[in-house]
Amino acid sequence: MIAVSLERLRARLEALAGFGGLPGGGVTRPCWSPRHEEARGWLLGELRAAGLEAWVDPAGNVFGATGVGALAADRPVVLTGSHIDTVPEGGILDGALGVVAGLECLETVRQAGAAHRLPLAVAAWSDEEGRYGSLFGSRAFTGRLDVERIPEMAAADGERLVDAMARAGFDARRAPEARAPAGAVAAYVELHIEQGPRLEEAGLPIGVVDSIVGVRRTRVVFTGQADHAGTTPMDRRRDGFLAAAEYALRARDLVVRRGGGRSVTNVGVVSVHPGVSNIVPARGELVHEMRSPDADVLAGLARECEALARRTARRRRVAVEVRPLSATAPALCAERVQRAVEAACVTVGLASTRLYSAAGHDAQNLAAIADAGMIFIPSKGGRSHRVDEMSDWEAIERGANVLLHTLLALAA
Repeated sequence: MIAVSLERLRARLEALAGFGGLPGGGVTRPCWSPRHEEARGWLLGELRAAGLEAWVDPAGNVFGATGVGALAADRPVVLTGSHIDTVPEGGILDGALGVVAGLECLETVRQAGAAHRLPLAVAAWSDEEGRYGSLFGSRAFTGRLDVERIPEMAAADGERLVDAMARAGFDARRAPEARAPAGAVAAYVELHIEQGPRLEEAGLPIGVVDSIVGVRRTRVVFTGQADHAGTTPMDRRRDGFLAAAEYALRARDLVVRRGGGRSVTNVGVVSVHPGVSNIVPARGELVHEMRSPDADVLAGLARECEALARRTARRRRVAVEVRPLSATAPALCAERVQRAVEAACVTVGLASTRLYSAAGHDAQNLAAIADAGMIFIPSKGGRSHRVDEMSDWEAIERGANVLLHTLLALAA
C-alpha cells in the first residue's frame, strides 16, 4: 500500500510557514501581499520540482497536475487543494495543509506509478480568507463571482482589490476568465484541520464532512451627531458608537435564541469616528458575521438582524446603513465523495465520523460544479485562526494518507 512521505510533507509545511512567519510563531500572509506572492513563487517551484505541470489562472489560483497542462471538459480531473493565504496572526496549517498535502499526494502517486484513469490536480485558491472577497479564487473558478462588484471590493482597511491585484501583477477585471469549462472537474476533495474541538474530544482521527456552513458578512454603520463629551447632556446625545454596541449585544442574543443551536455570530471589526476621548462619537461602524449550516435559518437571521439594526437606530435617534459585504450559501457534500473518504479510512485502518463544517471553505463553491467533499483531522485544543494552531504530525500524516487513497478511488 503506497503512503505519503511525512518527512517531505513536514519540510514543505515548515518552509511555507516561513513566508510571513512571525517571531513568536504563526503567520501573517494575506492574499496579494508581498509575502503571499513570494509563497506563490515557492509553491510553483515545488509543483514543478515534483514533476507536475503548473500554471496560474487570471484569478491568481495556482494549479499543479499530472498529465494535463490545463483544465478541459474532454479530460476532467479529480481535484484537491485549499489556500495559502492566512488571517492576521494565523496558524501554519489552515489552508496550507490542504495545498501541501495535495502536492505530496500527487508526487507520491507519480513516483509510485499508481494507476489512475482520470488526471489528478491540486489547487491553491486565492483569498479564501476574504480580505477582499470571501472565497474569491474558487468563486471565480466556479463562475460565482459577482463581476459588477469587483471595482468596489475592498479590505476592512480600505485597500481595494483592484489595487492589491495590480501590485501583484494581476488584472482584477480579468478574474472572471478563470471560470472552469463545464465538466472539467470530475470530483473535488479538500483536506483541512477541523478548526474546532469535536474530533479531538471524541478521540477520532478523521472527520468526513457532510455539509459546510454558509457565511454572511454585513457592514452596519450607525451615524449620529458629534458633540462635546463634557458639555452635552447625556439625554441629548446621539452616540453612533453606543448604537453599534447595543446592536452587537442584541444581535448576539438574537442568533443564540433563533439560530437553531448550530448558528454562530461574530463582530470582529469595529471603528469609531472621530475616535477621540473628548468627542461624542458621530459614527459607530462594525462588520457583523453570521454562520449556519441551514440556508433558511441563515436568511431568516439576516432579515431579523437588519430589522434589529433599524429598531436600534430609532431608539438611539441615529441613522443606520446596512450594507451586505459577502454571502456564501451552505453546501451539502456529495455522498459519493463521503463514501470514498470512508473507504479510504478502512484501507488505512482508521475510524471516522461524519460531521458538518462550522467554517466556510472553497469546497462549498466547488460543490456547485462537481461532486465535492472534505476530510478533517483533529485540531489541538480546537484552536485555529491564532498563532498556536496545530495538529499532531501523526494526525497530519494520517489525514494525508486518507486523502491519497480517496483521490485514487475517485480517479479510478
